[in-house]
This record gives sequence, C-alpha cells and structure tokens, in this order.
Amino acid sequence: MVVPRPRPPRLIRPVREPATTPPPLTGPWAPTDRRLDAVDLLPLPDGATGPEDVVVDPSGRVISGDEDGRLWWWPADAPPGTRPRLLAETGGRPLGIEVDPAGGGLVVCDAYRGLLRVTPDGSVHELTGTSPPVHLANNAAVARDGTIFFTDSSDRFPVPHWKRDLLEHRPNGRVLAFRPGARRAEIVADGLYFPNGVALTPDESALMLVETTTHRLLRVDLPQGTVRVLADLPAYPDNLSAVGDGTYWIALASPRVPVAERLLPHPRLRQLAALLPDAMQPQPRRYGLVALVDGDGTVRRTLHGPRGDYWMITGVRQHGDQLWLGSLLAPAIARTPI
Repeated sequence: MVVPRPRPPRLIRPVREPATTPPPLTGPWAPTDRRLDAVDLLPLPDGATGPEDVVVDPSGRVISGDEDGRLWWWPADAPPGTRPRLLAETGGRPLGIEVDPAGGGLVVCDAYRGLLRVTPDGSVHELTGTSPPVHLANNAAVARDGTIFFTDSSDRFPVPHWKRDLLEHRPNGRVLAFRPGARRAEIVADGLYFPNGVALTPDESALMLVETTTHRLLRVDLPQGTVRVLADLPAYPDNLSAVGDGTYWIALASPRVPVAERLLPHPRLRQLAALLPDAMQPQPRRYGLVALVDGDGTVRRTLHGPRGDYWMITGVRQHGDQLWLGSLLAPAIARTPI
C-alpha cells in the first residue's frame, strides 16, 4: 500500500526577517577532524536512496529507511559493501527511527503516515490518527514510560518540498507527545521553525531540539513546554540523538548558505525563488558535518567531510565505538570509528 502524497501550496507566504551572516567554521567548528571523507559505505539496494536516519536495535541490527517507504537492516559488524535485508514497508516515507522499549520493535516517524510502530517481524501499525492531524512527522524520542515525543516539522509543506518551508521562514512546526494508551497526540510546544531532531535529557526533564530553518539548538522544559535557545549553529541541523551521558550528536545537513540568509529581508524574492525549478533555488553545500554537544549547547567535538563524499547528513547515531550516519540523498548509510 502506497499512501497518497499531499500536494504543497503553490505559493509560499514569506515574511520579512533580518539577514544573517553565516559564521565561519572556526574554533570548535574548525575542520581539523576530516574523517567523514573516509567512511565505510553500506549501500541500499540498487536504485534506492535517502536513508534519512539510522538506529541500532537491541539485536545488533542497523536499520534505516529509503524514500520509497521501505525499512532495511544490516548486521552492525557488516563489512563495507554489504547489502541489506528488507524489514518492512510503510507505504510512506520513513524519516526518524527509534528503538521501541515496549516489545523491542521500532518507533518510526513517517512523513506521510505519521507515527508508526514496527514490530520485530516487520508488521506496521499506525499510532497517531487524524486528531490533531500530523502533517510531517520527522524525528522522535521515547521516554522510559513509553511516551513518544516527536516533531511535526511543517503544517504547510510535505517532505519533498522542505526547501519551500525554509524559504517561507514561518513557525509552521511543533512538538507533539503520544502517551501509552492514548488515542491522540498532544501539543508540547508549537510556533517552531521546522523543528527537526529531538532527544530527551538523561533525567527526562527536558527535550533537546533543533530548528532547521533558524539553525538553532533549543531546550524544551517538560511538562510546561517552555523553550530556551541554547546555541545558534553555523549549519542547518537535522536529526539529533542522545549518547546517554548528557551529550548529543547533531547531524548537520549543510553549512549555512549565504545567499539564502541574504534573501531573508526580501519576501517577494523568496516567493519568486520558490517558484523556480529546484536546481535554480539556493542549494545546500556538498559538505559532511556532525557535531557533539552537551546539555548547555557547548560544542565538544565536530567531524567534517570537506570533500563531500558523504554529504547531506541527516541522521547520526553512536553505537559503541562506531558512529553511524544517514543521508537524505545518498544511496547508502555510512560508518566511521570514533
């Protein structure tokens, strides 16, 4: 079953914002560690692309999805070039993937179907219904009591048209919570600018959250949903994952694009840019980048791939002494020692 793909609004509704100047990659962001230009690649089947996130389940399977709605797995110790096995088909577009502590399966954010539970044998079950409607489920974090916190990135634009949401530059997103036994999700925080990666703090008193559009790292206190800005990042963040010791890996899809930042005071130009063919719109840079931050937003470590051999990195996960990477565009997941 392939679920319908919603059509985006034809016109964006941009508002005037101050221009920003992308900060240089210096200091803790300096490209001194360039190991992302020498990663191991584990390919998807021929023709498949877009392993947006990656997770390692309790049985040692490395799991990712593709843009055609399938979930694949590889052994964690698989040599480079190993082809995956099919786990499940969602009929939508799997993005963020988390281990489900209830039953050992997975919680999957599907861009078209909302929040899903996938059992170890590959059965797929919808969790969120239509009240309130989930427009673009993107990334999730699962609490010890089974509550699933997840981002609904845009109530205007489906995932293939994420650039249009960034050009619009409005707070079209929110964070939702789905509690065990509930029939609907509840709003934790709204008015967010393409909220994307999310992770729980070790004591589960707050969420660490990134906004792609405003390139910000946020803290959302629970249960009140108070939002505090921790850092302005030099790149556009995507998924985020907790290490477990109070630090977090952030996947950064691209360093900030100067022309996109200069267009912010010009809503009419941004509206016209959104009507152009994709190749003529501002483009992400071909550059690999992930960062490790602490709970205060202080950068502890950055890994770079200036050649862009593996780029548009949207998923990052630490498992033992290995770092696993996913990409919105690549035909493979990647692995590097840390």
